[in-house]
Amino acid sequence: MKKLLTKGRIALLVIFSVLIIDQVIKIWIKTHMYWHESIHVTDWFYIYFTENNGMAFGMEIFGKLFLTTFRIVAVGLIGWYLYKIIKKGFKTGYIICVSLILTGALGNIIDSVFYGVIFNESTHSQIASFMPEGGGYSTWFYGKVVDMFYFPIIETNWPTWMPFVGGEHFVFFSPIFNFADAAISCGIIALLLFYSKYLNESYHSLDNKKENVDHEK
Repeated sequence: MKKLLTKGRIALLVIFSVLIIDQVIKIWIKTHMYWHESIHVTDWFYIYFTENNGMAFGMEIFGKLFLTTFRIVAVGLIGWYLYKIIKKGFKTGYIICVSLILTGALGNIIDSVFYGVIFNESTHSQIASFMPEGGGYSTWFYGKVVDMFYFPIIETNWPTWMPFVGGEHFVFFSPIFNFADAAISCGIIALLLFYSKYLNESYHSLDNKKENVDHEK
C-alpha cells in the first residue's frame, strides 16, 4: 500500500479529485440555475449562483486578461515548487497543502480560459447551455468564474449608537465563493497553522540546493 500511495501519487490524487469536484459543481450550477438564483439550504447556508471577473471571493483587481495570465504563471510556479518538494521527500501533509493551493488556482483558470467559449450567457431569465449553437458569451481567456457558496452566518444591523455604521445592515460571512476558492483557503490556512516553520525550512532547503548547484558549475 505504501508503494502505491507515494507522495507524488497522493499529490495527483488530491489535484484530480479537487479539480473534478470543482468543475462538476460549477458546470451543474451553470447549466441548472439562473444568474443570482438562490437555493435555501439553511438560514446560514445558501447556494447562490453568481459570477465574477476577478480573483478569489469575487475580488476584482486590474484587467481580466492580466488576472488570467497571472493565474497561469502562478500555477506554473506552484507546480514547479510542488514537483521539487515531492522529489526531496517533504512531509505528506505539506505536499497536500501545496496541492490544494495549486488545484484551487487551476480550477479558476479553467473558468477564465474556457467558460466564455463553451457556455452562453447566464441571466435572470436564461439558464446557460453547454456548447451553444450561437457560440459562447465571450472569447478565450475572458470567461467568468462561477461562484455559489454563501454563508451568511450572522445577519443583523449595527447598533444605532455606533459611529459611521450605526443602523446599517451587516452580514458575516458575506463573500460568495466556489470549491476551488475553498481549496486555496484551506491549503493556505493549514500551511500557516501546521507548517509555518516547515515552510521556512523548505524555502531555505531549496535555496541552498540552488546555491550548491551554482558553486558546482
